[in-house]
Amino acid sequence: MATKIRPLHDRVIVKRIEEEGKTKGGIIIPDTAKEKPQEGRVVAVGPGRHDDGKVIPLGVKSGDKILFGKYSGTEIKLDGEDHLILREDDILGVIE
Repeated sequence: MATKIRPLHDRVIVKRIEEEGKTKGGIIIPDTAKEKPQEGRVVAVGPGRHDDGKVIPLGVKSGDKILFGKYSGTEIKLDGEDHLILREDDILGVIE
């Protein structure tokens, strides 16, 4: 059974995009030496930020590929997979 979760306010749920386990030269990088990727795919978005009684919609949508800070967000597990919940402010940019 799939877990359904809806982020609140200006929060976004992101699935990290895993990096290649091998360098271009063919050297295999062990899991302990890998850095956590700073790119991810948006899975779900909240309704938006509240400002003076108005809801301001987010600038990202589900499916967008984004770049975020190295230590941003809170890690969670959904259906056995790692995800992040982060605020829209933690998103550095959308990769076109």
